[in-house]
Amino acid sequence: MANLFAKKTMNVLMAEADEHGSQTLERSLGPFSLTALGIGAVIGAGIFVLSGLGAKTAGPALMLAFVLSGFGCAFAGLCYAEFAAMIPLAGSAYTYAYATLGELFAWIIGWDLTLEYAMGASTVSSGWSNTFVEFLAIFHLKFPLWLAYDHWTGLKKAFESVGRKTVMAEHPDYASGTKAFSDALAALLAHPSAQLTASAHALLNAPKIGGIELGFNLPAFLIALLITTVLVIGIKESARFNAGIVVLKLAVVLFVLGLGSHYVNKANWGSDWHTFAPFGVGGIGLAAGLVFFSYIGFDAVSTTAQEAKNPQRDMPIGIIASLAICTLLYIGVAAVLTGMVYWPEINIEAPIVRAFLDRNLNSAANVITIGSLAGLTSVMLVMLLGQSRVLYSMAKDGLLPKGFFADIHPRFRTPWKGTILAGFIAAIVGSVTPIDDIGKMVNIGTLFAFVIVCIAVMVLRHKDPDRHRPFRTPLAWPIPVVPVLGILFNGYMMVELGAANWIRLVVWLLIGLVVYFSYSRKHSKVQAALLKQGLEPSA
Repeated sequence: MANLFAKKTMNVLMAEADEHGSQTLERSLGPFSLTALGIGAVIGAGIFVLSGLGAKTAGPALMLAFVLSGFGCAFAGLCYAEFAAMIPLAGSAYTYAYATLGELFAWIIGWDLTLEYAMGASTVSSGWSNTFVEFLAIFHLKFPLWLAYDHWTGLKKAFESVGRKTVMAEHPDYASGTKAFSDALAALLAHPSAQLTASAHALLNAPKIGGIELGFNLPAFLIALLITTVLVIGIKESARFNAGIVVLKLAVVLFVLGLGSHYVNKANWGSDWHTFAPFGVGGIGLAAGLVFFSYIGFDAVSTTAQEAKNPQRDMPIGIIASLAICTLLYIGVAAVLTGMVYWPEINIEAPIVRAFLDRNLNSAANVITIGSLAGLTSVMLVMLLGQSRVLYSMAKDGLLPKGFFADIHPRFRTPWKGTILAGFIAAIVGSVTPIDDIGKMVNIGTLFAFVIVCIAVMVLRHKDPDRHRPFRTPLAWPIPVVPVLGILFNGYMMVELGAANWIRLVVWLLIGLVVYFSYSRKHSKVQAALLKQGLEPSA
């Protein structure tokens, strides 16, 4: 049983980091590219998609939700920076856990990271599709509902569309953006009539197989496959593609802040604590757990440590700089959004674009939509990049089939097979699953990874205090203030995500344990080395 917690020694890890050859990843990323990768992953879903969902939960206090999430990420980010500089390998939290907590924990966190990266890319592909559909609507181009959304989301959109027409017919004195209109629509959708239900299904107009309506998010499927193709071609090409997108979307975010501030109505922020935070501290905590997805890009930077030119110096820069820049922008955009639109009326699928469209700022909405599409594209790129690198590291250790996941393309120098598989899975999941359900799973998986990394920093500081650390997490030893705060902040957001998401996480991890004991442990290089030393795996 003890060998379940066998560790990879730091000497072995450093030897792997120094490997060269055609079957190793190419070191070509500098501090600008790493920071751009972080910003590319961070700025996207949080501002352009999930800010709407967070506002429905926290109200104007969405600003504080972003602050809470930012603190949790800052503490974890400092811990990530220490490990990324010290262990410049592609596995991120998986590798850090292997060095400190042992193989079983490493497997658990590696399996968990699939929730973060592959499912994260699925969430963003769905958000990209929603934004794309909104963009087409600006030019009066309609995408069939059953091909623009998964079945459940498409049916929900059909209900809302029919319900809006019904409310306007029954209450012609209501304006579509008023609270009275929103309340009437909510009441209608809570108890839909048979006529409303029939009209919604007719609007969906989905084909049926065996009496079951179909729904397939075609734009989400296609964009995930396109990003996968870019990633297979090469890391330098992917980084350049991402850097161009980052410049574009930063310009768009600044545009949103500049123009949107002229349309802020301070009354929308409320007049006291109860109107500012209508659901109290619990609502802020839940919103922080939901919009936490916005921040997961910075840890994806750590998966590229094996492709950084000078990881000891550049990895901390990339992680911390991207996190700091994005947090400030998030708070500003949250303030503008909740100031422009009364929080119950904020659109969930494309909140920023809809806020400008409702003020007849069509040209501005076009610019924002293009920036949104670009931003979400770069998020997908970094998520799928991170997923393929984690799978690569696990395969190198024997925990996954090496001939597939660790196979490096002789020309492109990328783990191409694992990249294609991750991209295809993300495409399928994003095309058939509601965005809010995937997003919550991604968040709890990511928070769990952050907690493990914070624990790992404390463990290694205790067991190997003299190890050279190019970057040291401040206030981490002998009193581990930063790691403990990281555990508390991120653990609190995990709790606020609710029992259903905990059940999903536990089920996912149990499936992973079945894979570990049936395949991974038998093929583990660490376990094989112990057997050569005369130790039984069950000893």
